[in-house]
Amino acid sequence: MINPTTAEAFTTVEFASAEETDAAIERAHQAFGGWRDLAPGDRATLLRRFARLVDDHGDELAQLEVRNSGHPIGNARWEAGNVRDVLNFYSATPERLFGRQIPVAGGIDVTFREPLGVVGVIVPWNFPMPIAGWGFAPALAAGNCVVLKPAEWTPLTALRLAEIAAEAGIPDGVFTVLPGEGPVVGRRLVEHPLVRKITFTGSTRVGKMIMAGCAEQLKRCTLELGGKSANVIFADADLERAATAAPGAVFDNSGQDCCARSRILVQSSVLDRFLELLEPAVKDVRVGDPADPETIMGPLTSAQHRQRVQGYLDDADVAYTGTAPDGPGFWMPPTVIINTSPDDRIWREEVFGPVLAVQPFTDEADAIRLANDSDYGLSGSIFTRDLGRALRVSRSVQAGNLSVNSHSSVRYWTPFGGYKQSGLGRELGPDAADAYTEEKNVFIADY
Repeated sequence: MINPTTAEAFTTVEFASAEETDAAIERAHQAFGGWRDLAPGDRATLLRRFARLVDDHGDELAQLEVRNSGHPIGNARWEAGNVRDVLNFYSATPERLFGRQIPVAGGIDVTFREPLGVVGVIVPWNFPMPIAGWGFAPALAAGNCVVLKPAEWTPLTALRLAEIAAEAGIPDGVFTVLPGEGPVVGRRLVEHPLVRKITFTGSTRVGKMIMAGCAEQLKRCTLELGGKSANVIFADADLERAATAAPGAVFDNSGQDCCARSRILVQSSVLDRFLELLEPAVKDVRVGDPADPETIMGPLTSAQHRQRVQGYLDDADVAYTGTAPDGPGFWMPPTVIINTSPDDRIWREEVFGPVLAVQPFTDEADAIRLANDSDYGLSGSIFTRDLGRALRVSRSVQAGNLSVNSHSSVRYWTPFGGYKQSGLGRELGPDAADAYTEEKNVFIADY
């Protein structure tokens, strides 16, 4: 594994083979009956114990993420806390996974929520800890067994979480982490007939491949894919607040975030003023050693990814940048692009780096048109003091998660997912566990 801050290798991880993946799936299948039939209260107790141990090891997990992913320590501590919180939230599920009684003639009709079996969770490299938790917590709570494949670049915290799960008493085979390559471990999870569902977070290109593979077996899948979210700023907005908030909406996690509001749409009458206010906010983003609590933005995750992001800037009109360290490490400064065209790659494609592009709009209809002129529809923000406008634009923008006068996208107690090429299904929120169940209907005659 490479430390993105130093560009030096600091440990090695052995990747699983296709045969080892099959064996792990078989073990999970064998463990399924015992986990499914465990009393709901006992399953809830184990999940709560898992959450407590994650909390106990929170700083250890955060420090590990700093080294493996280059996340600033403050972010990494939040991420470990999010795993704890998601486990606690879904620990209530086993005792509240209710069916229904439906009125019928000649008897009674009831429904049951039953777990699927073995679930494959495939996790990206940008948020290795929280996105893992978003998949395994509701799946385990609903009574499924999980085989989780972390990203090749960032497997360490997932491996440690598996050890913590075992320490909490989660039975062998119920929660397995298999580091490995996508074409090997990921492919077997998709192709193996004992895996009943895939939860995948990653690129739209790979998501389409996974969906096609799942279709061969009519296997369920939840896909959280790419994004190119818009940050729409109207002339009546609090411009100082909008400009101060905008860098965090793009440069958090070095822009390696599907929810990043990397397209800023500003009403033309206030464009110049907004750019003036944005510049000091961008330059105030402290880029540096992620182990330093004062750091806001760390390095990109790999040299390969930094080169990809740089390719978008070669012909771009850069208005201004922040700063970044020299020397080793995969550094890139926060960057603001202007004078873009709606057809430019940097405006249409997911850069997945610390780059934001600014474009003017004329009126409300133009703002909605430009915001929706994207293949993606994951997140977005709307800044305005007009409540009626906020509601109209929120209803009109084609995205799964919108914030008004805010850039918040994710809360574990509310649903999360996208429109269009940003994915299928929803994670998080009170109904996420239902997506890991079958609904069975039973009619009982009254004689």
